[in-house]
Amino acid sequence: MKFPGTPPLLDTDTLSEVLKLRNLSVARHAREYLDHYQRFHFSIITRFEILRGLLAKAASRQIERFEIQCRKSVVLPLSDAVVVRASEHYAHLRGRGALISDADLLIAATAQIHGSELVTENIDHYSRIPGLSLHSWR
Repeated sequence: MKFPGTPPLLDTDTLSEVLKLRNLSVARHAREYLDHYQRFHFSIITRFEILRGLLAKAASRQIERFEIQCRKSVVLPLSDAVVVRASEHYAHLRGRGALISDADLLIAATAQIHGSELVTENIDHYSRIPGLSLHSWR
């Protein structure tokens, strides 16, 4: 695995796969990522998306594991710069009739504002955003 200077941002689908420990390729990449960067980096939006799903299922053990992982990770907050960039992407994609969810726009904008590649399995979806660097761990 090639490591950029700025830690890649993990999308919700990738972090969810890391937490489940089911896919060998994702698990290997996650170990290499941690060996190099020491902590996972993801958006507060990813925290929200995973936590809401776990709470909806009342998955108390998984919630506990996730909270521990969040404390050991870098959870990037929303900022005005992220909101502005996401809004610009929204306007662009709306004009093309190719909208994606607000959450995904915010995650993509977070990656761009921080100069990070986005690690996701949703390459087709995110490739609609100009200038967003994407990578898959599968």
